[in-house]
Amino acid sequence: HGHSHGHAEGDEHDDHHEEMQRIVTSDGVFELSIFEEGVPPVFRFSSEGSTPSLSPSDVTVTTIRSDGSRQVYNFQQKAGFLESTSDIPEPHGFKVAVVLPSGEQTVEFTEHAHDSHEVDTRDHNMRAAYIHVMADAAVSVMAIIGLLLAQAFGWLWMDPLAGIVGALVIANWSYGLIRQTGAILVDASADGRIEGKIRTVIDESGDKLVDLHVWRLGPGHLGAVVSLVTHDPKRTSQFYHQHLAHFKGLSHITVEVLPEAAV
Repeated sequence: HGHSHGHAEGDEHDDHHEEMQRIVTSDGVFELSIFEEGVPPVFRFSSEGSTPSLSPSDVTVTTIRSDGSRQVYNFQQKAGFLESTSDIPEPHGFKVAVVLPSGEQTVEFTEHAHDSHEVDTRDHNMRAAYIHVMADAAVSVMAIIGLLLAQAFGWLWMDPLAGIVGALVIANWSYGLIRQTGAILVDASADGRIEGKIRTVIDESGDKLVDLHVWRLGPGHLGAVVSLVTHDPKRTSQFYHQHLAHFKGLSHITVEVLPEAAV
């Protein structure tokens, strides 16, 4: 628990996921990756080594999911690589047919449990206990040092100074803990990335999101309330539960489905 506490702030930044597949052809070696920095994820295609770069019209990618559904992706030119013009809906486990000037090749991407790292797994009860013990130890050490210096050099002001420094240290630690637990107490949105992924799933299904709220239930667990308007009267809440169930850390989902006629 102490290790995760020490690195908590750093883990909130510079967090992205990228999975890459190499494609070897008669024209050279290329790389196809799923790049995800924030939301939404996209395909990136680039040449490896001295392989000549291809233009957007030379590359077409088709995902083939386990249920047989297919989606075609076209590309646009970026700085040093090609990027798909449309987003990749979750989950990211599928076969990919890559059509190049030299022919068609198939690669496969597997869904990794990287979403679990996006969910706050810190136990604030444990962190509060950790801060309490560390604060007691720090204040005790500073008080002993202050008394020794006062005895050795007559610095009577060292004892109150140690108390003031200890109070400032404890206040700093407590402020961070209160800020994080306070957000939980008022059910503030806990994970912007998960919210973005849920929005992407609803948008990809052709429906309209009316309301969305994600909050923290506990370490590594989130709850979500989703209200949406669907164009398909046959779709029930179970349809959306199945599409959202693969998000790691999303432990409780409430879905309200409203038909277009009712809005």
